[in-house]
Amino acid sequence: MNSEFIKIIATNKKAYYTYKIESEYEAGIVLVGTEVKSMREGRVSFQDAYADIKNGEIFLRQLHISPYKYAYYSNHESHRTRKLLLHGYEIKKLWSKIKERGYTLIPLKIYFKNDKIKVQIGLGRGKKLYDKRQAIKQKDVKRDLDRERKKYS
Repeated sequence: MNSEFIKIIATNKKAYYTYKIESEYEAGIVLVGTEVKSMREGRVSFQDAYADIKNGEIFLRQLHISPYKYAYYSNHESHRTRKLLLHGYEIKKLWSKIKERGYTLIPLKIYFKNDKIKVQIGLGRGKKLYDKRQAIKQKDVKRDLDRERKKYS
């Protein structure tokens, strides 16, 4: 019986609007102590965050983790580059896809999984403006249908 405890810290809501996500991967992340404490408080922002591959390693860039307010002298830099932990074959597969035009790696969510912090990254292509409009239209229709359904039940 394998029971997993998952607590979501933050989600990147804009990623699914801006990109068409084709596949998702779960990665570990290398952090320092004050970053973990800030994440427990939910002080994370995905704005402009992305992942890239360099020298066979994958890094998460521009992820904002606010400084821990109770740290005295050894606080972390809020926008530092953080290493992600994936298997080598996964990194090679992602590298071959990223070399193709239009693909990028986007962090989708950060969560605790059995007391370890994990990052879900997605391999996606940027949506065109008409794709975004279509997504908004579908969301509006779904919301209207849900309202009608709730009214009559």
